[in-house]
Amino acid sequence: QVYQGLDIITNKVSPQEQRLCRHHMISFVDPLVSNYTVVDFRDKAVALISFHNIFARNKIPIVVGGTNYYIESLLWKVLINTKEKPSTAPGPVSDRKVELEQLDSAELHRRLSQVDPEMAAKLHPHDKRKVARSLQVFEETGIPHSEILHQQQEEEGGGPLGGPLKYPHSCILWLHADQAALDARLEKRVDDMLAAGLLEELRDFHRRYNQEKVAENRQDYQHGIFQSIGFKEFHEYLISEGNCSPDTSAVLLQKGIQALKQVTKRYARRQNKWVRNRFLKRPGPNVPPVYGLEVSDLMRWEEDVLKPALEIVESFIQGREPPAEPVKMEHDVTENKRSHRVCELCDRLIIGDREWAAHTRSKSHLHHLKKRRKLEAASRASGTAGDSGDTETSDEDGSLPLP
Repeated sequence: QVYQGLDIITNKVSPQEQRLCRHHMISFVDPLVSNYTVVDFRDKAVALISFHNIFARNKIPIVVGGTNYYIESLLWKVLINTKEKPSTAPGPVSDRKVELEQLDSAELHRRLSQVDPEMAAKLHPHDKRKVARSLQVFEETGIPHSEILHQQQEEEGGGPLGGPLKYPHSCILWLHADQAALDARLEKRVDDMLAAGLLEELRDFHRRYNQEKVAENRQDYQHGIFQSIGFKEFHEYLISEGNCSPDTSAVLLQKGIQALKQVTKRYARRQNKWVRNRFLKRPGPNVPPVYGLEVSDLMRWEEDVLKPALEIVESFIQGREPPAEPVKMEHDVTENKRSHRVCELCDRLIIGDREWAAHTRSKSHLHHLKKRRKLEAASRASGTAGDSGDTETSDEDGSLPLP
């Protein structure tokens, strides 16, 4: 929502809602700027929140998300400032991280291993964005990324996952819903976006800014406004419109709509997972309390959301214990977030105990496992059929292969 224009695809707050209270950081970045980062967001937001601005007016800032990674950047000291960036004027800019991401994954990881082996061991070799960022940090500061993170964690109030909490009297209001209700609501949101003119907005932006890049194979759906959900989902439809039959165009349009609905629901799941893993399971004392608010039934918005939220915030303002209990989630102190396991069956490197457990339950892994067991069973059957005479063969423990 920081980018100017494109109000539908970025789900901008409506003008009517903006009139209810003062809003900040909406529609102020040129959409052609590709190097706007979370650091830029944090610096501007912190300045707005500071005692020279919102606090100075005796107001309480409400940070609304959205992208939880950006919210983390405001709550904790977790980001690293590198050298001063070039101007955020539109047009080509030199961004070292983007340049590094053009390299092969193996080469990127090899370079990081040479200058920061600790960080290289933590990051998956295929996670180009994080590996490139760590390399960028070293190149622009001369200090290994892992060493800077250790320094943050060792500051007073720091913890295993980052530096100290910036605003000690914060609280998090987590709006969550039943998955079925959330999925239905998200699908309806996509339908409403289409009815509001999403396709016209995408066509116009594609014609003005992206058509030439596509023709030269320079389109970039990983940075800036183009990484917003909706651009790459309609890529095939936009580039073929007018160059194919109406039937083909209709099929590509439906494909884009279904892809947009699917990726929107997937993103919502990732947001909830982030809240659980980063806010609820985050070890250490420097974590604001998280209060869950049930939004499955919008008819009960007043009772289930507005009233309890106001009571919680008023309690914080007055220095009293809120009437509601924060959400609790047990943290497994034995969990190793950086364990390395190779699944030979799937030819994949898995980092982290929880990720390994999830992988072993995944459809792809179970598919490969079932396939291997069938091959083993066929091999054994073939060996048995090839025996001569009355000789009998069996597994050493007398058991049959697992189905």
